Amino acid sequence: MVDDLYQETILDHSKRPRNCHMMEDANRRAEGYNPLCGDKLKLYLKVENDVVQDASFEGSGCAISTASASLMTESLKGKTREEALRLLEKFHTLLTTDEAAAKDLGKLVVFCGVRDYPARVKCATLAWHTLKSALNNTGEVATTE
Repeated sequence: MVDDLYQETILDHSKRPRNCHMMEDANRRAEGYNPLCGDKLKLYLKVENDVVQDASFEGSGCAISTASASLMTESLKGKTREEALRLLEKFHTLLTTDEAAAKDLGKLVVFCGVRDYPARVKCATLAWHTLKSALNNTGEVATTE
């Protein structure tokens, strides 16, 4: 029953992604690419006084990749750079090693089942790798490899 709700949330965000647009006034940008399945992502952030004021993305990818970017951009707004990086670490832990990391992840917990499909973990983490690149302002293309 819970798995059905999680699948519904992922499908909803993949079909109707939130914050899916270019942001003209973004002061941080990064691109991400998952060579395994061809997912591509451009992430836009508006960061002021070390706080993410706004986040959006554009790209093409599978349902998991798109839903992850959509839910990530929703969860970033109002977070400091450090809080965003901690969220990234918790999300990565949830997907790779420890279901207990789901605590404090809010809606992002819907991705907990992805851990059972190792090839899909890269799809779910693409937006997050791209986030790290944007926050660090490296100008490098983030990759899941």
